Amino acid sequence: MLKIMCLFQNLAIVAASRQSAAIPGSQVRKRGALPGRRYGVLTAPFVRRITSLFLSLLVVGASHSVLAADLSPMTDPLAWPPLTRECRPWSYWWWMGSAVDPANLTRELQRYADAGWGGVHVIPIYGAKGWEEKSIPYLSPKWMDMLRHTVTEARRLGLDVDMTTGSGWCFGGPHVTDREANALAVVKTFEVAAGQKLSEKFDRQVVQALAAFSSEGQCVELTDRISADGTVDFTAEGGPWRVFTVSQRPSGQKVKRAAPGGQGHMLNLMSPAAMRHYLEWFEAAFAGYTGPKPRAQYHDSYEYRSEWSPEFLAQFAQRRGYRLQSELPALFGKDETDRAARVKCDYRETLSDIMVEETLPMWTQWSHGRGFITRNEAHGSPGNLLDLYATADVPETEMFYKDRDILVSKFASSAAHVAGKKFVGCETGTWLQEHFTETLADMKYLLDDLFVSGVNHVVYHGTCYSPDEAPWPGWLFYASYEMNPRNSIWRDVPALNAYVARCQSVLQSGAPDNDLLLYWPIYDRWHNPKGMAQAFTVHARDWLDGQAIGKLARRLWGRGYAFDYVSDRQLTGAKTRAGGIEVAGGTYRAVVVSACEHMPLETFKQLLALAEAGATVIFEGGLPADVPGWADLEKRRNEFKKRLESVKLARGADSEWREAKLGAGRILVGEVESALTAAKVARETLTDHAGVLVIRRRFDGGRHYFIANRGADPFDGWLLLAKEARSAVIMDPMTARCGVASLRQGESGQPRVWLQLPPGGSLILRTFTEREVKGEPWVWWRESGQPVEIAGNWQVEFLQGGPQIPPPAQITKLGSWTELGGEEVQRFAGTALYTITFDAPPAAADSWLLDLGQVCQSARVRLNGRTLGTLLTPPFRVAAGSLKARANLLEVEVTNVSANRIRDLDRRKVPWKSFQDINFVNLGYKPFDASNWPLTDSGLLGPVRLIPLTPALSPPRGEGEPNHAR
Repeated sequence: MLKIMCLFQNLAIVAASRQSAAIPGSQVRKRGALPGRRYGVLTAPFVRRITSLFLSLLVVGASHSVLAADLSPMTDPLAWPPLTRECRPWSYWWWMGSAVDPANLTRELQRYADAGWGGVHVIPIYGAKGWEEKSIPYLSPKWMDMLRHTVTEARRLGLDVDMTTGSGWCFGGPHVTDREANALAVVKTFEVAAGQKLSEKFDRQVVQALAAFSSEGQCVELTDRISADGTVDFTAEGGPWRVFTVSQRPSGQKVKRAAPGGQGHMLNLMSPAAMRHYLEWFEAAFAGYTGPKPRAQYHDSYEYRSEWSPEFLAQFAQRRGYRLQSELPALFGKDETDRAARVKCDYRETLSDIMVEETLPMWTQWSHGRGFITRNEAHGSPGNLLDLYATADVPETEMFYKDRDILVSKFASSAAHVAGKKFVGCETGTWLQEHFTETLADMKYLLDDLFVSGVNHVVYHGTCYSPDEAPWPGWLFYASYEMNPRNSIWRDVPALNAYVARCQSVLQSGAPDNDLLLYWPIYDRWHNPKGMAQAFTVHARDWLDGQAIGKLARRLWGRGYAFDYVSDRQLTGAKTRAGGIEVAGGTYRAVVVSACEHMPLETFKQLLALAEAGATVIFEGGLPADVPGWADLEKRRNEFKKRLESVKLARGADSEWREAKLGAGRILVGEVESALTAAKVARETLTDHAGVLVIRRRFDGGRHYFIANRGADPFDGWLLLAKEARSAVIMDPMTARCGVASLRQGESGQPRVWLQLPPGGSLILRTFTEREVKGEPWVWWRESGQPVEIAGNWQVEFLQGGPQIPPPAQITKLGSWTELGGEEVQRFAGTALYTITFDAPPAAADSWLLDLGQVCQSARVRLNGRTLGTLLTPPFRVAAGSLKARANLLEVEVTNVSANRIRDLDRRKVPWKSFQDINFVNLGYKPFDASNWPLTDSGLLGPVRLIPLTPALSPPRGEGEPNHAR
């Protein structure tokens, strides 16, 4: 069955890569079929339909497997896992003005299925100008009918659908009242001189707290003294008093990029009552809905402006054990005292708790009760990111333009790993580069960064629904990668999607295999007398890099230690089993605590209990010194001190750390890596090679390693593995090729595997602990002679694109097709076929490597009718195998980006930017204008060369050493 599944999957991928669907704004030259373009009776549409039907049967109930890790052993050690729709990439799908119709919805979904997507995420936003009459109000009966059609058609095509619980972002809309809106505290102070009465009047329907404070710190609460006419009976006795009044107002933050029918205030996530009322809107919309429901509800990144709510004071008293009304000077005053820091720490913890324990779980529970799962982007919020991510079934991160930090994205994957959730999502490609200049190589590099960070469910950001009636470039969203069928790069998107599907099939299988839990000391961050709510964003990252944990995390990551972050709340449920620390998602070797000043008493007690039961707990530098927060401070401090004194540290075997034996376990304090060595926690030394990144997962009987070379130099050498292995299989996710690896046991007893990785390359290594895998060996090659350039007459024929198909050309020197002459080639975006016939070089070779040189920007390659592959990233090289002595036919289909075509529209002032709201802006959020762009090189620039190869018998260097000579 597994082999049958893989056959259908590979047929579907090949069919998608060769399909040239009719795309608005794109012309196709009528010509004879190229060799290798047909399968006989197995035409591409037939294969797609059969495969979609087959896979749809496989993924029935996929939503219910979200929390289940599959640790079953590999039946076929040389086969890829099944490629479900969750394995394939999904995409945000913006509905402009919700001006959608059934015919165009079906056409668009068909194109996405043809390209190898797994699903779409519907987000209604502002509309396109001139299409207002076709707009459909959000959640209206007609809108729900379009949703029904979308989900029905998507599942017929083997896709699925998610939706935002709202329009645009974030949660909010017309039903959100001023009281329920994201809110700021309004604080006013009044000085009352000794013996004077408080003369101001107050609205008791508005004021949430009114309290007077003497210069000696005495507090008198006055809220209940507000009379019907607004006066307050208060006289300042014994000296001057300061009166604080607290109310709230909407922050003014409205739903961003809202759709018709979705405009209004953003919601207040610190208000359970507001969330309850908000969900009633969706309850009513789905009450009469009879169609198939989307897979998931979604919450976007936290872009609310909120620091207060009507329930906050009551929530605070319940959770922190004292009334915040009595500490208003510490919360809202200007004194930067330890008391102020402690009160504000409690304030920030309460903000977090309300979201973690009430509002977001309420949304998730509502979703589960109606058959949805949930996806949540927690970043940007003032709460504990690890706990907030974990409230959803699919924690979701993002990387934004240059704000690409693997260690930030690991907060989402850590939450999933520790909580035992299968999927880690990512908003993928937001502002990757400037519009229409983004290449598939750019996306591939981003994907590899995401995969090593723990992401295994990418959602492209993204594509706009666009009716076929809209002229090129169609409807566009301003912060998008423009991953849509109208963009010229779409032609080779199926190859990228196949790569994603294979990678994610592995990264979704089994379970995480990280060794360490790295404690996030968030209370050190919260213990700050300045400001109010603190945002933990993917942009400004001082909350991580400015803290000791950020510095330690980067050292551990750079040294190859596999870790997940863990929160105080997540540690609460941890247990010790056979010397390891067991959480819902698996077992870890040790807990590591970065240098920190403040730690909750309960967390410290839990760490000591874990050690008593047999665990290893490592503290960087020293033990924490104090507890956070204000309530019962001395009582908690005294107990904390007693616990500290119970840890009897003595010098360890290494002078860089000290050790305390506790029950069956131990606590190590000092330099972390030395302590990890003492705890026998091994690192992956392959990260010693600049730019080589890895993530590891386990299954019953072995492990998977996803390895990416994000450095500038090729790697060619032995890689030492931290985990035991008897045999291994190399798997190339770009080509689907698999073979048995050359594996040896190193002098240290660690297994080592020989790998070659060019810059930008990636491979998957599947290891087996006991099993000896038999099969076709993976062969590495070595250059055995000088490159030979393929020269002669090149035929250039433009196949598909626009605005018009340029005439064919014959050239003897390769270069950008923009230099062929005439405006048609300068503004053309699409695909050209380069053809040449050549004789084999006179020198003998065991095999040949074809090097295309410079390619702008992707290429499909065929040699003598054989498809060699689709190349997306430099170096644009592909194995050519053997050659004929005479008349070898080389065909290279090169596709460029759409930069020159959009440049032409702006130079001619064609009014294509016709969208409401923000319209269409560039990376700097200024009006987009490509008219002054230089021409972008396009096509096959070469030089095209043949490189003789011979099988390599061993790496060029010793154990674990890379070769940078090639």
